[in-house]
Amino acid sequence: MKLTLERSDLLKSLAHVQSVVERRNTIPILSNVLLETVEGAVSLVATDMDLTIVEKVPAMIAEGGATTIPAHTLYDIVRKLPEGAQVQLDGSGDSGQLVLRAGRSRFTLATLPKEDFPTMGAGELPHQFTLTVNEMRRLIDRTRFAISTEETRYYLNGIYLHAATVDDQRLLRAVATDGHRLARVERPLPSGAGEMPGVIIPRKTVGELRKLIEEADETIEVALSDARIRFAFDDVVLTSKLIDGTFPDYQRVIPSGNDKVLEVDRRSFAEAVDRVSTISSEKSRAVKLSVKGENLTLSATSPENGSASEELEVNFNGEGIEIGFNARYLLDITHQIEGDGAQFAMADAASPTLVRDVADTSALYVLMPMRV
Repeated sequence: MKLTLERSDLLKSLAHVQSVVERRNTIPILSNVLLETVEGAVSLVATDMDLTIVEKVPAMIAEGGATTIPAHTLYDIVRKLPEGAQVQLDGSGDSGQLVLRAGRSRFTLATLPKEDFPTMGAGELPHQFTLTVNEMRRLIDRTRFAISTEETRYYLNGIYLHAATVDDQRLLRAVATDGHRLARVERPLPSGAGEMPGVIIPRKTVGELRKLIEEADETIEVALSDARIRFAFDDVVLTSKLIDGTFPDYQRVIPSGNDKVLEVDRRSFAEAVDRVSTISSEKSRAVKLSVKGENLTLSATSPENGSASEELEVNFNGEGIEIGFNARYLLDITHQIEGDGAQFAMADAASPTLVRDVADTSALYVLMPMRV
């Protein structure tokens, strides 16, 4: 294998693929990235056995071939090369080494044979549909903050993507919950997704996909089965195993009779919560909301730090209420609201609260209160 490519192109793709590779690997080949020449390009492949990323980089191929190199080492080398450098890779010898040249720099890297690199076949992916990049970003950004990190409840360690029907309208829904808060966002069901099974996309896959689509072009091809999902866009293909578990019946925790409706200016509310929570204890992060008439008082107390309160003018209908929330959870949700107004529909101090963007009904959040 002998080829030349632009440092900037190689660096961008290596940044994508090396983040899939775990830092600590008991299997040496999984620390490596597979380089394989294809027509007018080199294909970079990395995997952790659950998640595989393939990305093509334009290259001038003098001699075709394939080899594998330690991913993080290669990334660190290319990252430190000067901007505008031409990178030459030469693995044409049989010595189990690859030589990298750029300007006056020369590196000799140990390689492992391509045959040792695992192949993760996607198998049959019968359900296929297309989303715009903006739609995919929105589905991820509005929900991923609520993904659970508790490994024992592994079925909550991802985003539940499924088709739903509401009033004869077919919808694609993304849902995440950690038991304390729930996020649900929906859009009209894309063509081809009508028969799709409900699938749980793992947290790591969600994170990698979100990074990859930051600079992506217009559309993403999604293909899935019961066990795997594939996202294809630009020169990137990301294939992942799905979480093998049953997502709980989240509809049961979405309250329907919450009649105490509070509307606040989202930005003023978030800033006030942030200020007041400075006092709350690190462990509980509790902030109390006391609403009466058109006045909302936010307060926090802690034995170590003292107390804080702040008042806001709000719209409220219903009897006065005092209710406590985790400040970080409140901020996570209000940061997802793009409009000026946030609506809180409450029942009492012990029941789940519904939070919505006044200007956007397609996203809904549920927040469990806490004792304060």
